[in-house]
Amino acid sequence: MLDTVTNDFPILSLMIVSLPVAALLIWLTPDPLRARWIALTAALFDLVLSLIAVAQFNPANSGFQLVERHSWIPTLNVDYLIGVDGISILFLPLTVLLFIGVILASWNTTRTLPRLYFMLLMVLESSVIGIFCALDTMLFFLFWELTLIPTYFLISLWGVGPNRRYAAVKYTLFMMATGVPMLFGFLVLAFNHTGASGLVFDYQTLLSTPLPAELQTAVFFLLLVGFAAKAGVVPFHSWLPTVAMEGPAAITAIMVGLKLGLYGLIRFTIPLAPEAAHEFHWLLAGLGISGVIYGAILALAQSNLRRMLAFSSISHAGLVVLGIASLEIIGLQGALFQLLNFVVLAGGIFLLTGYLHQRIGSTDYASLGGVAKSMPLLAAFYFLFGIAGMGVPGTNGFAAEHAILISVLDAHTGTGLAALFGLILGAGYFLTIYRQAFLGPVQSTVVADSLDLKRRELTIIMVMALLIIGAGLYPNGVYDLTRSASEAWVSGVTLQAGS
Repeated sequence: MLDTVTNDFPILSLMIVSLPVAALLIWLTPDPLRARWIALTAALFDLVLSLIAVAQFNPANSGFQLVERHSWIPTLNVDYLIGVDGISILFLPLTVLLFIGVILASWNTTRTLPRLYFMLLMVLESSVIGIFCALDTMLFFLFWELTLIPTYFLISLWGVGPNRRYAAVKYTLFMMATGVPMLFGFLVLAFNHTGASGLVFDYQTLLSTPLPAELQTAVFFLLLVGFAAKAGVVPFHSWLPTVAMEGPAAITAIMVGLKLGLYGLIRFTIPLAPEAAHEFHWLLAGLGISGVIYGAILALAQSNLRRMLAFSSISHAGLVVLGIASLEIIGLQGALFQLLNFVVLAGGIFLLTGYLHQRIGSTDYASLGGVAKSMPLLAAFYFLFGIAGMGVPGTNGFAAEHAILISVLDAHTGTGLAALFGLILGAGYFLTIYRQAFLGPVQSTVVADSLDLKRRELTIIMVMALLIIGAGLYPNGVYDLTRSASEAWVSGVTLQAGS
């Protein structure tokens, strides 16, 4: 069992609880403008708390820190157990930053039931933070399922497409159906580790007790299905393009920026079934390369920015799966780096796409063209985020993709070469689409008369852009924070698989 560090001040609990409290205050507030300010204040408060948590975090300690434990359901031996390690700590400030961007992007555009909208955002943000902090599998599953309720209503009530309710139902049913095998996987683990105190849902206890080989395969596949669906991994991806087209761009930014399924794959699937992970590493690599190539080819064929970005997200998720499948330290760190990048890259570019949709009313290429002339700032930032996604040196995308490719070429050479081809396709679809949508003559009076980024929009995009460049120029800042926990992850997986 890894060393844990408890904390007298419940900073993580305060982050989780403050947001539902803000939702309650919004419900009690009749003024929509005041409701927006409450949501923004709560998110900024959480941002401060998350930065304090990062400042208190000791990267040399590979165990969990800021740990809080309280008995929750004693008859089932389920605890309220939360904490963070090097794998999860940086997701806290980046998650809050993305939600701040979503709140600002929705400031004046959400005119229907604005109080309910911001209440749901607060509940969703609290659930996501809980996912990154939960160290009890039942607590994790509770937070996991809680994300479905606000997401369903955010898509169905504030979506921009005619089939938004269909998209909301499709996403919810997909997640509920794949959540069942995940729950069974956690229950198999709990019953297998039953001791004198009853069932075991404590993540650290589950890690320290080897799982019989005959159960590892079952647990591996049960958890894999649930997490792969949430991440949009091929072939569990069909909900993602639908939601990207029908849902609000700001909410889609959350769904593509926060790859919770890939985080779950790293946190639970492989460490809890390491022998099966080694045995089926070829399957993970196959899922990864399928996503890389399939997503890139489909992105090339799109005529709408939102669908292109959805398939691009599928392609990039496949690359992360490849890094995880290598089961090597450099591959895991590259995968974690890329997951952190998604928050600012994928989330940020979807926010920009939402700004474009607000001004023009469409993201089809036929309605665009010459955007760079009327909206130079938006076009410039769009290009920066796009080339970072391509992995251009000097950006955070390069640092992550470089590490992943090195590990994949070492572990699965043929797959690594195929991944390189997928990255070339990725450069092709973005540059082609950017030329069609942003460059050339202005083809519409709507485009010609559109205003560039407002101060509120520019502020959050500039922060994300600085993170892109800063992490690209100094990637060791991320690698140093994740190294100890990543080494413990790899050694634990290797040791248990070899025992």
